[in-house]
Amino acid sequence: MTERFRLTIGQLNATVGDLQGNAARAREAWQTARAAGADMLALPEMFITGYQTQDLVLKPAFTQQAVDAVMAVGAACTDGPAIGIGGPWRDGDRLYNAYWIFRDGKLVARVLKHHLPYKQLFDELRLFDSGPISGPYPVGGARIGSPICEDSWYPDVAETLAETGAEILIVPNGSPYHRDKLDLRMGHMVGRVVETGLPLVYVNLVGGQDDQLYDGASFVLNPGGRKVVQLPPFEEAVVHVDFTRTADGWLAEPGPMAPQPDAWEQDYHAMMLGLREYLRKSGFSKVLLGMSGGIDSALVATIAADAIGPEKVRCVMLPSEYTSQSSLEDAADCAGRLGARLDTVQIDGARQAVESALAHLMEGTAPDITEENIQSRLRGVMLMAISNKFNEMLLTTGNKSEVAVGYATIYGDMAGGYNPIKDLYKTRVFETARWRNANHRPWMKGPAGEVIPPRIIQKPPSAELRPDQKDEDSLPPYEVLDAILEGLVEQDLALKDLVAQGFDADTVRKVERLLYISEWKRYQAAPGPRISTKAFWLDRRYPLVNRWRDEL
Repeated sequence: MTERFRLTIGQLNATVGDLQGNAARAREAWQTARAAGADMLALPEMFITGYQTQDLVLKPAFTQQAVDAVMAVGAACTDGPAIGIGGPWRDGDRLYNAYWIFRDGKLVARVLKHHLPYKQLFDELRLFDSGPISGPYPVGGARIGSPICEDSWYPDVAETLAETGAEILIVPNGSPYHRDKLDLRMGHMVGRVVETGLPLVYVNLVGGQDDQLYDGASFVLNPGGRKVVQLPPFEEAVVHVDFTRTADGWLAEPGPMAPQPDAWEQDYHAMMLGLREYLRKSGFSKVLLGMSGGIDSALVATIAADAIGPEKVRCVMLPSEYTSQSSLEDAADCAGRLGARLDTVQIDGARQAVESALAHLMEGTAPDITEENIQSRLRGVMLMAISNKFNEMLLTTGNKSEVAVGYATIYGDMAGGYNPIKDLYKTRVFETARWRNANHRPWMKGPAGEVIPPRIIQKPPSAELRPDQKDEDSLPPYEVLDAILEGLVEQDLALKDLVAQGFDADTVRKVERLLYISEWKRYQAAPGPRISTKAFWLDRRYPLVNRWRDEL
């Protein structure tokens, strides 16, 4: 008789701090696994608490309640499959990131994370203690080894598990998204499979938490590194995988192979899901944004419409004497194509009142950026008033290029609770708008078609805070600016490296100076979804006061 092992993968969305809600999701998935005759349900890393918890996990009351919730889940799962669920464990003064395995209501194993990530957005070294490398545990006739997330990126844990009798590797993860992340994960996991000769199941969290997105995209590899199961990105999934014991060990049978979209679609899905999740988990159901008639606000409005539906999106045009007729027309055109509400609030009267109140102090001075910023800050005040009155989260619309060089007004157009395009350079904003106009997916709640008017994409960007203003009056062309920022931010290049690539030395110095002196603005900026490996604050953390400048 053929020996079989059925595993249920729970690629699910946990909410940080919602211990009872996460526990209920775990029990629901277990019931599904039980109905399918599974031997085990595998849930992601730190599922009971949500991930990442940051310093919340250091609070003893929270950790104890999380442990209690894990134990309650385990005790409730009787007469059915085993369950593996991630959660913290405190042993005296030591705190661990653990994977708990229960069978028939009893704890049968507790795996402790050995390698604690500390680069980029992770800081687990300050939260957890490193546990010893755990051995395998028996479930349903198979011996399972569970390297927890980072443990699978290094050979030692998987090799030790193989040497001590593990037959299948089940890897629980809280692995956040960035562009091309699946290929990176796959390379590491294929390495573990080739080294150990064991099949591997990668179980990843899905959903959004603050700035971070967890894309799921769980998969199963057979010995030799052949992928036989691939779950979809950015979607919850409960999938059953059957293993058969052969003369050469356990092999997974082929299962669903969800296609993996290209980087443009995955980035857009990440930004949309990031907004949807942030709103849902924060308790907001509606949004508003300042609609300028420009590309950034048009793209943010589109992302919002796709995230929660256009009927829940309020666009507000706040014109001044410098607002062009074409901007008024383009804002109305975009809102109409999306099916979103568009309101208009004039700022000239408020601006005149502020300038009149300050006149005795400003007397004798020439108009400059001060007067421009008054306009932007008045817009921020009015948008926040609408947000407060109608309980609509204000979205801010600055792209990564503007955020990088401080081309935004603090307490003005930077005001807001979330920024969907915070990690998207301006040149990618244009290309993303073109992509959305040409593509529509079932997970989008907004309308299909050319929702961003071509004229918005084609016209030169402008803040319209003074007559005939263009962004390129103050900044290099965005193609040049973004290429320099790519070098300074994403690649940490020296100025001489950029000059050697053909960029003008004075332009490179200017961009570097703007990048450093704008740190204080970014420190106060709204959160936004991380889609690169050098997102501001999460991956790139610089001092607010910094007098060092590179030399040529």
